[in-house]
Amino acid sequence: MDGFRADRVYLGADHARNERRVWAAAAICALTLIGQLVGGLAFNSMALVAGGVHMAAHVAALGVAGLAYLLARRYAADRRFSFGAGKIGYLAAFANAVALGVTALLLAGESLTRFGGGGATHYHEATQLAVMVLAVNFVCMWLLRPVNARPAPGDDDDVNLRAAHLHLAADVIVSALAIGGLLAGEHLGWTWADPLAGLLGALLVARFAWGLGRRAGAVLLDMTPDPRLTAEVRARLEALEARVIDLHLWRLGPGHHAAIAVVADPQGRSAHTFRNQLTGLTGLSHLTVEVREAPRDEAAESPVAALTRKSASV
Repeated sequence: MDGFRADRVYLGADHARNERRVWAAAAICALTLIGQLVGGLAFNSMALVAGGVHMAAHVAALGVAGLAYLLARRYAADRRFSFGAGKIGYLAAFANAVALGVTALLLAGESLTRFGGGGATHYHEATQLAVMVLAVNFVCMWLLRPVNARPAPGDDDDVNLRAAHLHLAADVIVSALAIGGLLAGEHLGWTWADPLAGLLGALLVARFAWGLGRRAGAVLLDMTPDPRLTAEVRARLEALEARVIDLHLWRLGPGHHAAIAVVADPQGRSAHTFRNQLTGLTGLSHLTVEVREAPRDEAAESPVAALTRKSASV
């Protein structure tokens, strides 16, 4: 028995709002990127170049995220997608994680080469530009703030928007490191501080890339999204004194989960009875229930035997 959503559209509740904000932030970051790269090359600042390259990753990430929103919306009702197009955002997030990992390697390599010296750095001018970049990052962070600022463990309101927000949060830290490195070089004569800031920024990007890749990959591989939701589904079904033979949950899109449950019921009740038991469960948008006949003395029957008995599914 399939239930809950006849339209099979599994987009996030704030899909349109988040799409508009991602494109706006991408435009702002593109302009900032140009300023960082030009300033870094003109003032010979590795920290600014690192920030510029990192900002380029943001522009690419935001562009991919915006495209994912566009495609998910366009193909939301396309029947070629068996469970909707809600996972397009996770595919975009995984691609962005790979791109961030490559960016981190490039930043680390370039920063290490600068420890040996690479010409005079114009600290004062570079610091002024870095402060402006930091201000831009704060503006974009505010623009992309998630609706649910502190999701509970297992929650996932919109991985596209949250990933973009974390991208910019990381860039705020990179910009702060750049400013610190430039000030140390200008006032303390620590010429190594500027490339060190670039190296620390690379490590931060690598750490974020790993976390984002794991999170998006888990959804793409249909790993169990929320142990609490799984436990709640099992508890509700077993409350009817039936045995759950098989249970699978996976994510369809932001805030949407699917479940397949196979239950053995000694009383021979219909699948509608078990569906009604799960109605109203937050986050469960698509449900398939199969009821298998089971003897009254079900405890004496093995799970393998129960699976091979004549069954009825509606």
